[in-house]
Amino acid sequence: MEASAFNKTIGPIGLGCVTFGREIDREAAFRLMDFSFKQGIRFFDTAASYGEGRSEAIIGNWMARNPEYKGKTMVATKLKPPYEPTQMLRCLDESLEHLGMETIDLLYLHCWDGRAENLQTLKCLEGFIRTGKVRSLGASNFNALQLGKVLQLQLENGWTPFSFAQNNHNLAVSDMSREWLQLCRQYRLRVIGYSPLGAGFLTGKYLHGVMNGTRFDIIKGHQAIYFNERSQRRLKRLQELAAQTGLSPELLAMAWAVHQKEVDCVLVGGRTVAHIDNALQALQFTDSDLLSGLECD
Repeated sequence: MEASAFNKTIGPIGLGCVTFGREIDREAAFRLMDFSFKQGIRFFDTAASYGEGRSEAIIGNWMARNPEYKGKTMVATKLKPPYEPTQMLRCLDESLEHLGMETIDLLYLHCWDGRAENLQTLKCLEGFIRTGKVRSLGASNFNALQLGKVLQLQLENGWTPFSFAQNNHNLAVSDMSREWLQLCRQYRLRVIGYSPLGAGFLTGKYLHGVMNGTRFDIIKGHQAIYFNERSQRRLKRLQELAAQTGLSPELLAMAWAVHQKEVDCVLVGGRTVAHIDNALQALQFTDSDLLSGLECD
């Protein structure tokens, strides 16, 4: 993707590809990508760990099937720890092979690992930029202290700093603290939010327990994050306003997420095109007072 087109692909909605190869198969993922592209969504987000590389491979297959889309879709992927140069290079090369690309548009460190602040780690990231294997860098699931440390080291050494930051952000749970957002503004990082429906929590699907095959069953760590008093209060408020207005909880929760002023782009995933269509409808939602009324603590 040319530099001039790079930022144009970052619209208010991006396609989160975490379900690919894990919760949905290749053909279902193709339908999501086809629909998203036709609706103007050109930013696809994956990771080396999603489906143990299957998500990246599915995106690569889709790109190969649609060569006319080359240069029109921005793809982000993520390196998993440990952040050691040899491991990082191997992981990056595997991602490039899976995706069938010569250059990754955006490469994140997927989560915090103490080695993220090692100079050899950051020098390795800079090498990815200088050799043309990566166009831009980002940090995913870092808190404010962690993000600030790494940005300072990058700038002190004259290396390319992170230009994107991605964290969980929805009506029930947010990892975008005030300090984190201030850092993003200070260093001009683009802010990306993910899990706008709380991995299904805000739809009410877990009110009567966790069913087999659901996200909370596949990744059981979600349960500790969402099953708490504050999140339950917000879910209850969401359901009350949905009942009063006749609007679905999914639409209201998504509208809240996509209309957050501090967030440049919200990643939307799922299993069917209906999940993407819900986000597109949420973009048209204009009742800011109703959205503010969802917030209760």
